[in-house]
Amino acid sequence: MSVRVALIVGSLRQGAYSRAIGLELKALAAPGLELELVEIGDLPLYNPDLETDAPPPAWTRFREEVATTQAVLFVTPEYNRSIPGALKNALDVGSRPYGHSIWARKPAAIVSVSPGALAAFGANHHLRQPLVFLGMPTMQQPEAYIGNVADLLDDNGKLKKDDTRKFLKDFMDAFATWIEKNAA
Repeated sequence: MSVRVALIVGSLRQGAYSRAIGLELKALAAPGLELELVEIGDLPLYNPDLETDAPPPAWTRFREEVATTQAVLFVTPEYNRSIPGALKNALDVGSRPYGHSIWARKPAAIVSVSPGALAAFGANHHLRQPLVFLGMPTMQQPEAYIGNVADLLDDNGKLKKDDTRKFLKDFMDAFATWIEKNAA
C-alpha cells in the first residue's frame, strides 16, 4: 500500500536549494511513499473576505491536492529567523474555513535548508509552532538541518556527497515509520 505525501517547499525562487533538496528527498523516499510536490507560489494572501462560495481557484486547487494526501513533508529556507511568508500563507489557506482544515492529524516532518552554517534552525523550530496548533504530529527525531547546502549540490541540483545522501535516506526511512505510527 502506498502513502501519498504532500511535499511543500517554502521557497518560491527558481533554482531554490530547498526545492532541489525536496526533489532529492522524493528520490530517496522509502518504497511506498509517494511524494507529490504541491505548489504554493500562486496562492493569494489569505483574506477571510475571499472565503465565499467561490474562493480563489488557487486556494481550491491547493486544498484539494493536500486533502488527498496522508502526510506532509515541509522543506524550507529561513527568512529573517522564521519561515517564508508564502509558507505561512499556505498554512493559513489550508487551515480555513474554520473546522475544515486540510492539515489536521496528518503526520509531518520538516527539513530546513540554508547556504549558511546555521542550517535554517530558526525556521525549522518556528514552523513547529503552527504545526502543533494545526494538529499535525511532527517528527522530532531525527532532525534535519541542512547547512552549507550549496556545497552539497552539483550544478544540476543533485546531491554530490554520499554521507548527505545516506543521512537524508535515513531521515526519509524514519519519516516512513513516523507516518505509519501516526496515521489518522
